[in-house]
Amino acid sequence: MFVYVLFSEKRSRYYVGQTADIDKRLKRHNTSGVPSTKGGIPWKAIKLFKVADRTQAILLEKEIKKRGARRYLEDNHFGV
Repeated sequence: MFVYVLFSEKRSRYYVGQTADIDKRLKRHNTSGVPSTKGGIPWKAIKLFKVADRTQAILLEKEIKKRGARRYLEDNHFGV
């Protein structure tokens, strides 16, 4: 499982999600397959976190969303 952070230069926005197949999921985000991200195409994956299982993915995704993707990445020295 992966938790991912995407960035859209077009909208200057971040998107956080989780998936077992990052390539397939990124393709869906960039082909209008996800309604909440179709306005920001193209999306670029800027950070991937590999986690053990879906439970861990849900917890990490919530943590990132709670802090905000940009702040989470900066605070944990992942850069933006």
